[in-house]
Amino acid sequence: MKLTNLCLILLTILCSSSTLVISQESCSSKLEQIPTTYPFDTTKLLCSPVRRTHKFFLRYAKASSDVWSFIFSFPADINAYAGIGFSKDGSMVDSSALVGWMPSPGAGGLKGYYLGGKSPDQIIVGKVNNDLQAMNLSINPAGTSLVYIVFQLKTNQPTSNLLFAIGPNGVYPDYKTGVLTKHSDKIAINIDYSKGTNREISFINLRRSHGVLNIAGWSILMIIGSIISRYFKQWDPIWFYLHASVQIFAFVAGVIGILCGFSLSKKLNSNVTNHKNIAILIIILGCLQVLAIKLRPGPESKIRKYWNWYHHNVGRILIIFAVINTFYGLHLGAEGSKWFLAYGVSIVILVIVAVILEIRMWIIVRREAQSKRTESYPQSTFELH
Repeated sequence: MKLTNLCLILLTILCSSSTLVISQESCSSKLEQIPTTYPFDTTKLLCSPVRRTHKFFLRYAKASSDVWSFIFSFPADINAYAGIGFSKDGSMVDSSALVGWMPSPGAGGLKGYYLGGKSPDQIIVGKVNNDLQAMNLSINPAGTSLVYIVFQLKTNQPTSNLLFAIGPNGVYPDYKTGVLTKHSDKIAINIDYSKGTNREISFINLRRSHGVLNIAGWSILMIIGSIISRYFKQWDPIWFYLHASVQIFAFVAGVIGILCGFSLSKKLNSNVTNHKNIAILIIILGCLQVLAIKLRPGPESKIRKYWNWYHHNVGRILIIFAVINTFYGLHLGAEGSKWFLAYGVSIVILVIVAVILEIRMWIIVRREAQSKRTESYPQSTFELH
């Protein structure tokens, strides 16, 4: 009796596992029937797994010379919205998306969005780019385990840069307003429509290298090097070698950071002309500072005061533009308030340190001046007769 019960339990588990495997979506699975008729031929659709973590699949085919057909499928039990976006450069900004959700079979929604930026007020509901002409849109339950977003695009060739996102668990857009909450996960891919293959687009490492190297080089180390030069000359010649080492390291890190930025701009095909122009100006000023080391006259030279004026003021101008461009770059990258706060606090700390050292230097200078005046005019003595 016990053996029979054990066999029944094992048989049940095996059947459940088989059912689970069969119900899982894959590119080898057949398309499920949907309540409405497919608006296009589905027999020649290619399939590409676009987000294996969430079991997202995209099926597509060229229906005519200027029409493409798509079916984007996702599990019905994700308990969130799912979206597909079409991007020119792989980034979210200035792209268009179709977002669907189905809390229960037959009770779902599907809307288009223009992603003008990363803040909620820049996500425009019901609008897409003029380049994206979507038609025959529908969202359908496919059996009990899948949801299909079915649509066609009127275009000769759709962009190969696609975005996929999933919303936060248990949160759905309002059907009337369509307002989206921030996604919990996303991915950008580049798809080869002819082969059905895709690769993830990720510039996070390049972006971080660009930002960190520029901030550390031009904005932080350059300021530290200047502080060493102005306030620690009593430690001669240590101050000079330390100042030169810090500035050279800052220059190298900053140049590499700017080169990373040029590479990132090219990959994203982004229009950041002002940011680039300021960066080029910073490099030129940095080269002038490096050149100043070669042209540095001796302390007793008559032109030393002109060299000092040139070296000090070029350095100040460089730092000012570097700080401005860093804040501008954080703005262009749509970085969160934490980045602005962290960088702002760093600059404020350096400014406070510089002010304290400046006050200390002026106090020392005044004391030395008073001491010299006292030595130059000794107290007179008179003899009484």
